[in-house]
Amino acid sequence: MSAAAVEEPSEQMTLLEAAELVSDRLVGHRVEILGGQITVTPPPDGPHGEMLTDLMIPLWAAGLHGDSSRVVQGMGLWLPGGPSDYAIPDLCVVDADYREHLIERNCYDPVVFRLVVEVTSSNFTTDLKVKPPLYAEAGVPGYVIVDRTNQRVMVLTDPKDGEYRVHAVHHPGQSFTLPESIGASVTLKVDDVLAAKK
Repeated sequence: MSAAAVEEPSEQMTLLEAAELVSDRLVGHRVEILGGQITVTPPPDGPHGEMLTDLMIPLWAAGLHGDSSRVVQGMGLWLPGGPSDYAIPDLCVVDADYREHLIERNCYDPVVFRLVVEVTSSNFTTDLKVKPPLYAEAGVPGYVIVDRTNQRVMVLTDPKDGEYRVHAVHHPGQSFTLPESIGASVTLKVDDVLAAKK
């Protein structure tokens, strides 16, 4: 008779380890932990990237990519709501010394974030419903959502108690001003921001 092999019980992987495993297996996908759940977003399309570029140009022109602040794509933001929660906004304006505020897994303390921007993709509900209270709870002063599905730009400001108290919705033909928290005056036209959609 032969004896069956005895396996040692394996330790259960942490949420961060599971997210890293998913990220390794789904190359090009954005993996985040939001509200204690792993969220996976497929790679964005070309117009998504164009919109980010179109947003970055006026931010650079306003001097926001300089000595006191930086404009960065896809930078991890550690969220205070859960022990492993983090988001990766499409675009952000951060304090220039953000490197001194690394927390874990390439994610940075929310205190350095002046503005986060999301351009909606296939999982637009996450950007519209899930992320606003998470970013507000983290104390990010401004959250801009370029809503490609509904052809509008939303500017959320004044975070308090896990919600943005000011929601400004801007439609084609209108202009909007980014919150003062970024450190410069920047006004954009909705049509220019949404132009890559066409």
